[in-house]
Amino acid sequence: MKMRRILSLDGGGIRGLVSCLWLAGVDDALTRAGKPGVLKSFDLLAGSSTGAIVACGLAIGLPPQQLAELYREQRHEIFPGMAGRLWSRAGRLFTQGVSAPRYDGKGLESVLRKVFGAATLGQAKKPLLVTSYDTISRTPIVFKSFKAEHADLPMWEVCRASSAAPTYFPAHPMMVEGRGRALIDGGVVANNPTACAIAEALRKDARVDSAQDLVVLSVGSGERSRPIDLKSAQEWGALEWAIPIIDVLFDGSTDAVDYIAQHLVGDGYFRLQAELLTGLDDLDDVSATNVAALEAMAKDYLLHANTQAKLGSLASRL
Repeated sequence: MKMRRILSLDGGGIRGLVSCLWLAGVDDALTRAGKPGVLKSFDLLAGSSTGAIVACGLAIGLPPQQLAELYREQRHEIFPGMAGRLWSRAGRLFTQGVSAPRYDGKGLESVLRKVFGAATLGQAKKPLLVTSYDTISRTPIVFKSFKAEHADLPMWEVCRASSAAPTYFPAHPMMVEGRGRALIDGGVVANNPTACAIAEALRKDARVDSAQDLVVLSVGSGERSRPIDLKSAQEWGALEWAIPIIDVLFDGSTDAVDYIAQHLVGDGYFRLQAELLTGLDDLDDVSATNVAALEAMAKDYLLHANTQAKLGSLASRL
């Protein structure tokens, strides 16, 4: 199985819009170089959380610009505003208690069903890898389109499982390999799934002797820069850390994988990532102001000379 050219997509909630815009920039660079688009240029697609949704969208043939439009148009259904959240939480108060997840997940499920319909993981146009975590067996679940036991799994459910960020969405119940699972966000396993994809390529592609034979594009969704001051870090307890700790853990694993991939792959490794201004880093801020600011940041990053040079070099390697 050919897996030499890898596309990996980070998690990040609504910031998946940033990833889509950067992928559109990759598409433009490939076109200028006389190469086919993103889907045809990579052998293996990998995604975690919102990155799983983008990877699966690409795998059924949706171009990056169309996926970006999906985030713009469906963001309020996925992340309802304050009134919708309060109404939902009031209805869940007696079944889930006062510490229920911020969203009930119904909007997310509805959008995923509309996008992916009856498509199964095995129908992906390219080998596809998606991360999640089973809280019952306390083990990572890595969905693979090329694994017989996963081929018939509905694609929308795989995305729902991978994007169930703790405190934001409920875990997703699912039968996988004959066992009942309670699945949560792939970021718990690897918010940046690049290392998982590299391991799979080394295992599956007989033509790849080492990681330095690979060409890897790892696409971020913006890097948080909001500090947590010493006083807070020393004094916060479970209630104060509940949501920030998710962000910290996701960020830490993302940066660790980036470090590992750089050293394993060398010159064939390309990372698209930019620092987010404070206030643009929330997973679920779908306000018009925030979305416009994310788009502006993503487009500015693409215009940088260093980014253009990186995309040109990537296109020549693919």
